[in-house]
Amino acid sequence: MHLARASFSLLATTILAPALLSSQMPDHAAALPLGYTDFRIESRVEQDFLAVPDARLAGQHLKTLTSEPHMAATPGDRRSAEYVAQRFRAAGLETEIVPYRVLLNAPATERVEAWDADGRALMTGPHEERLDGDRTPSDPRIPLPFSGSSASGDVTGEAVYANYCRIEDFQHLEAVHVPVRGHIVLCRYGGNFRGVKVFLAEQRGALGVLIFSDPADDGANRGAVWPNGPWRPDTAVQRGSVQYLFHYPGDPETPGVASTPALADTERRKNFTGPKGAQPGIVCIPLSPREARPLITALRGQAAPQGWQGGFDVRYHYGGGVRIHILSQQNYQRRTIWNVIGRVRGARFPNEWIVAGNHRDAWVYGAVDPSSGTAAMLETVHGIGVLLHKGWHPRRSIMFASWDAEEQGLIGSTEWVEQHPQFMEHTVAYFNMDVAVGGPDFSASATPSLKEFVRCITRSVPSAEGGTVYQQWRTRHTNTDHTSNEEVKLGELGSGSDFTPFFEHAGVPSTDVASDGNYGVYHSVFDSYAWYVQNADPHFLYLQQMARVFGLEVLRMDGARALPYDWIAYAREIQLALEAAQHKANEMGYTRLDFDPAILASAHLMTAARTVRGLQIQPPADPTHLNQALRAAESALLAPTGLPGRPWYRHLVFAPGETTGYAAVVLPGVTESLEARNPAQAAAQLALLAQALDSAARTLELAR
Repeated sequence: MHLARASFSLLATTILAPALLSSQMPDHAAALPLGYTDFRIESRVEQDFLAVPDARLAGQHLKTLTSEPHMAATPGDRRSAEYVAQRFRAAGLETEIVPYRVLLNAPATERVEAWDADGRALMTGPHEERLDGDRTPSDPRIPLPFSGSSASGDVTGEAVYANYCRIEDFQHLEAVHVPVRGHIVLCRYGGNFRGVKVFLAEQRGALGVLIFSDPADDGANRGAVWPNGPWRPDTAVQRGSVQYLFHYPGDPETPGVASTPALADTERRKNFTGPKGAQPGIVCIPLSPREARPLITALRGQAAPQGWQGGFDVRYHYGGGVRIHILSQQNYQRRTIWNVIGRVRGARFPNEWIVAGNHRDAWVYGAVDPSSGTAAMLETVHGIGVLLHKGWHPRRSIMFASWDAEEQGLIGSTEWVEQHPQFMEHTVAYFNMDVAVGGPDFSASATPSLKEFVRCITRSVPSAEGGTVYQQWRTRHTNTDHTSNEEVKLGELGSGSDFTPFFEHAGVPSTDVASDGNYGVYHSVFDSYAWYVQNADPHFLYLQQMARVFGLEVLRMDGARALPYDWIAYAREIQLALEAAQHKANEMGYTRLDFDPAILASAHLMTAARTVRGLQIQPPADPTHLNQALRAAESALLAPTGLPGRPWYRHLVFAPGETTGYAAVVLPGVTESLEARNPAQAAAQLALLAQALDSAARTLELAR
């Protein structure tokens, strides 16, 4: 525990808040935040807001939200929607619960059996997640651990161990002549998105996949396990979706179409692409470390290399000597999910919308993921409600969203975005918060145009450890990266949370913020209120901190006369990415690929960005035309027909990687064409990118 955090009591937070907050506001003599000509009014609004989010109330929200399992489309999920809607209405938001009817699976029958080379039984599973000696009664509302989007099947085959099941792992197995076709693949969690593991195994003819948590990655080899510490006990299972999100997220039956209750079944069947789309065609079941240990221990054959060795106290081998039977009967049904939407209409620019969202559904109790985010968002809404009660009116329209079925494939947010394409054109920012608090380490990812915006926000929010959030963030960043003379770096947006449909399908500038830590019980039954209080945030001060960050993002965007997008930073990142892609192409021998048009277009974008910066510093009296151009420039980076092989993803600069899933790929059309050794496709994508960059530049020039 940090000393500053230990001495910064809940009582002190309440008593000292006004003085602390005023001391952390921007100095008016210093440079103004981008988009502002006078910050005095905004400063008072922000100080009033920052004094409201309450750590104690945030803790109460968390306790309520984690009081029962609330997996998507269950009665507990519906009750959590009603609770969130109640808090939205209490704050004065115009609130509705919006249903969708989507295809979801739940396990009807699951069984894994394994035998060694002599026919001796090694294990059966899966089992309930229980701690040794735990007398807590089983909750019948919690299904056995399963994989969202898994196929049904009854298969038997020899086991093969494939490390993290990354593309390079499968390539290594091929190089050492270890077969995958016709086998059951054992994958350990980490290195890529679990759906990519299944996809790569399916491509190579595997019969099924068992994914397990290795003690080296988030269990006993990292430190004390729950209930004595934060790390995963050997009975804990990481649930999760294996939907092929890198093809498209959302309801698997309706890619690109909103799955409203009124949508006819014939339309759903017409759109459904089955295993060739977002749904796996093979079985996948997750295992606990205790269930996986005898499988890894009994494997024979050639020893795996050192980089493939995990946390079990045995030598890991590629395979041989273990036979596995998997029976999986998944109950697929069209089930109802519920988004909660709360709105406040803007007084000056009502057609410009700011959207802030967090998903509400959890695999079980979900104290960290996602209920910490929901609790923090509710205190953000509390603060907005106090401002409204005092007579404040936002300049722009604001929408808060509690998304459902994110865990099964970003479904609630995707269906909402697909239902409202015109609304997306008027949405000036999407702010996301998923795992708000797993520990003390602030982190953020953002569209390049909003990275400095996030840094600026964190300079204005007090940290739970003393100083500002930015100061603590920078200290950790410096200690980790040894870059004391540089700004803190933000990550790129890939996938894995609800910013995905907003940014990569609809082209809305977006951010994602979190406070991370030793979160070892991810997606397990042990992600509970008790774990959170013991290991993450005992006094809920980080919930309060994240509520303030989230709310200040909304208020700072709302109060800006000119939208505070940093197009200079955006153009610079694109130029660097083009240089890297050209270097990669040359290394691969594709020296005749013509990067010049895209490089010239990126220079055009930089020139336009520098010109429009002057208008952002001194906006006109009526900035409507300027803001329309600033927002439309992001949309110009979308490809109408989408990326090669996955048309739902339309952003030409950022997308989740086909072989990473969550992690972002920059210039995805060009980069992945090179990786596929398809120079003709790479050339076509370069030409499309050059056109988009020129279009974005011309759009910014229209602001003059």
